[in-house]
Amino acid sequence: MASITIRDLDDGVVLLLERRAVDHGRSVEEEVRHILRQAVSPAPAPGSLGESVHRRFASLGGVDLDLPIRDAMPDAPRFD
Repeated sequence: MASITIRDLDDGVVLLLERRAVDHGRSVEEEVRHILRQAVSPAPAPGSLGESVHRRFASLGGVDLDLPIRDAMPDAPRFD
């Protein structure tokens, strides 16, 4: 595995990295590895609009709707 040294990071950036690492239960080093992996990963293929909406709101749970009973479709007109 390769190593990277990053010099001259602002203290504020380091503090934010430390907070983010704590929030995710990781060390700062592992958090930085995670961020870098995400940054260079290919973007996921966009799905359909319906899939995007579902992913966005799935965590909120579903809704049961009372749908009215539908009548049978009328016969198409005949022109004989």
